[in-house]
Amino acid sequence: MTDIKTIEKLFTDIGGSFITPVNEIQEKLKNVKAFIFDWDGVFNNGMKTGEQGSLFSDVDAMGTNMLRFNYYLNNNKTIPLSFIITGSNNQSAIKLANREKFNGCYYQAKFKKEAIDMLCEKHNLNYENFAFVFDDILDIELTKICGLSFQVKRDSNPLFNQFTIGNKYCNYATANAGHEHGLREICELIIGLTGDYSATVNKRVAFRGDYEEYLALRQQTTTEVMNLQPDVLKNE
Repeated sequence: MTDIKTIEKLFTDIGGSFITPVNEIQEKLKNVKAFIFDWDGVFNNGMKTGEQGSLFSDVDAMGTNMLRFNYYLNNNKTIPLSFIITGSNNQSAIKLANREKFNGCYYQAKFKKEAIDMLCEKHNLNYENFAFVFDDILDIELTKICGLSFQVKRDSNPLFNQFTIGNKYCNYATANAGHEHGLREICELIIGLTGDYSATVNKRVAFRGDYEEYLALRQQTTTEVMNLQPDVLKNE
């Protein structure tokens, strides 16, 4: 297992920023039971293409799968809850959530706190049980309440970066933007802080034993897809 100081140096050397001390992030991760991902600007650069919406990369998809597998290995073979919450109606987000067997994809979420309150009630969770990956202004209402928040940072909004860091609305800000796989960066950081990265990768490569059992359990998940504003026009 890589020691915490080495992990901190690896990520600061590439340009990542620890707003919260790395040991405190590691401690807070012990309370995390669910991961929430924004979509636009997190899985991509936010550019949209017709009905398909904004796309995703398998580099990031692999990161989210390894994140969940690592959690499974270190939490008594329990897979963490995983959700996409987005303000858009994005078919690519729904496709990824279904393919990767996330627990839910909630779209047209104009007020994301309503979504997390719904999840708290449905899954008997508290705000501190959520780790949130975000990138922009409409995500701030969740960064204020989630146990941990990880910002996929862009150099093009320096004032927003100053705002989130100055107000401590994020615990870690990435070196890489959404189209540069900032999400994969966050997944690797969390794996490094909560488990043995090499062991997790080796078990995935083997595709037997622990990973085979994890995958079989993961595939039993039914992904809930829900429009949180059903009266809003599809293309609004």
